[in-house]
Amino acid sequence: MTIYVGNLSYRATEADLRVVFAEYGEVKRVVLPTDRETGRLRGFAFVDMSEDSQEDAAITALDGAEWMGRQLRVNKSKPREEERRGSWVKR
Repeated sequence: MTIYVGNLSYRATEADLRVVFAEYGEVKRVVLPTDRETGRLRGFAFVDMSEDSQEDAAITALDGAEWMGRQLRVNKSKPREEERRGSWVKR
């Protein structure tokens, strides 16, 4: 499972997220997507932890918590949908 972390401060770093989530278990991976054109952080991240129980504990504790002046949205990440085609493409 992957955790989605939304409404992040644009100052948040991978190291910051590792510290916060390490309180709930071993952090395997942190991804902070950036805008292709500007290189600026997009305000959300994905975190993988070593066990589902650790991820559940982190979600329960951090969803709605204030961090770096923002109220976090933390939940299970939804699988990425197949790329959608525009309405101009005939099927």
